[in-house]
Amino acid sequence: MKRLRIELAALLAVMLSAPACAEGLTDPTRPPSGFDVTASGAKSAEAAPAALVLESVLIHPDSRIAIISGERLALGQKIRGLRLVKIADTEVVLLDGGERRTLKLYPSAQKKLASPNRPQPGG
Repeated sequence: MKRLRIELAALLAVMLSAPACAEGLTDPTRPPSGFDVTASGAKSAEAAPAALVLESVLIHPDSRIAIISGERLALGQKIRGLRLVKIADTEVVLLDGGERRTLKLYPSAQKKLASPNRPQPGG
């Protein structure tokens, strides 16, 4: 019984001293000193809003949804004053008054015709 009390007292002492030991540790995910997000990032974001980016298109038999710059939009909804008027497989069309703006899911991808003389994979 005496041994159990000694073990419990030792365990209690270790548990109470752990927070004191952790106080000296630094956060490994903390940005380096001198790195100020508010001074550099916030001002540039206020000056010019980031370009709209089509991130995903979800097409179901009864609905179509587009994810544009992190926002989920259905047909007819607006983002930054632009109304979503068309959702296709790889692009969406936004309308601002009379001006149409198309966002493509893969803007840098260009279709190339396959060469008929090229050997097929696995054959």
